[in-house]
Amino acid sequence: MNGRPLLSVEGLSVYYGGIQAVKGIALEVFAGETVTLIGANGAGKSTTLETIAGLLAPRAGRIVFDGQEVAGQPAHERVRRGLALCPEGRRIFPNLTVDENLDLGAYTRRDGDVRLDLERVKALFPILRERSAQRAGTLSGGEQQMLAIGRALMSRPKLLMLDEPSLGLAPKLVEQVFQALGELRRRQVTILLVEQDAYLALDRADRAYVLETGRIVKSGPARELARDPAIRRAYLGG
Repeated sequence: MNGRPLLSVEGLSVYYGGIQAVKGIALEVFAGETVTLIGANGAGKSTTLETIAGLLAPRAGRIVFDGQEVAGQPAHERVRRGLALCPEGRRIFPNLTVDENLDLGAYTRRDGDVRLDLERVKALFPILRERSAQRAGTLSGGEQQMLAIGRALMSRPKLLMLDEPSLGLAPKLVEQVFQALGELRRRQVTILLVEQDAYLALDRADRAYVLETGRIVKSGPARELARDPAIRRAYLGG
């Protein structure tokens, strides 16, 4: 890739107490890319996203976003700078309406285009328009996932991080969610994706990193990794 990466992670190490969950990893994401992290449960994928987002503090390493070191900044400041995380498990506000959840996604913004972005989110996920006044806790799992992605988009992120968007969804709903992600990719929204379905992740990404027990063991173009015999045996069932 040419030019400066939008996100650069160098030597990142993260601990839970005395247990090292992420072991000196390095990765890059360039503007307009979809990059995926794949690996088994416990490999450190979600920990990596949460550390980039500012929800966890690294023991060592650098996180450079849009040319600035952000490792010491609080999570809300990173949102203001353009980092948005759609977390595993959705974590919507169940007692608030769909529109109230979406409005909260824009809480850091002071520009006049919030209503425009609300319409864009509802165009991407039409069911949210139908359910706009409904309490979020009464939505189906797939609708809640769409709401969680839409809420993250309301911050108008430079980098959208998605943690397990297909988790717990029926195959039809997974396809709907990934169709929307495909549309975001066509719009050149920059995405860093953690996804349990390695086949889907590699099919929709430009590049990929493979994590094993906290270390990156392989990286490269997603299509090449999808053809790698070791990756196919470990993650693709072939």
